[in-house]
Amino acid sequence: MSKTTIFPALEALKQGDVILYPTDTLYALGADIFNVQAVKKVFMIKKRPLSSPLPVAVASIEEVVKIADVNDTAMKVMKHFLPGTLTVVLKKKPSVPAIVTSGLEKIAIRIPDNSYALDLLATYGPLTATSANIHDEEPQYVIKDILMQLGTDITVCLDDGKLDGKPSTIVDLSEHVPVIMRKGPITKKQLLDVIHHE
Repeated sequence: MSKTTIFPALEALKQGDVILYPTDTLYALGADIFNVQAVKKVFMIKKRPLSSPLPVAVASIEEVVKIADVNDTAMKVMKHFLPGTLTVVLKKKPSVPAIVTSGLEKIAIRIPDNSYALDLLATYGPLTATSANIHDEEPQYVIKDILMQLGTDITVCLDDGKLDGKPSTIVDLSEHVPVIMRKGPITKKQLLDVIHHE
């Protein structure tokens, strides 16, 4: 993946715009998580209540450590399953604006297994990773249909064809006992096998 491919997206993000980018499940609405105005735009585009936290995508475990408190259990799970269809919920660092997590002390983070996404995240930094659909409506799988549903003009869309992966498993690893918050491709048994494997 060359930098020229993602260059317009990088420029848009720097200017506080929202972009559309592919993940290993669905397309996501991406904004710089440290730009409060840009994050507000994501809520507006999705018609998502400000009380509903936004998940965040990063390029590596090192990046997770910069924005969240990572305990041994979380580290073990992340090393095994990420990049992949797992979202981990951890205690956030103070540097993450409250709007991202709707004022909560926890943050949901994933490392998507998609080369476009990883290149973009590695070059730019953490982005919002909420699916690109109107809140509580069915997600669309190709950019044309997504833009039609959103009814808004998103100037930079990184097109990776049709994406219709199942939403990721969400697991809260902020304490030492894992809590599954949303079932997905990775099962509780798979998680526990990794956690308890010495």
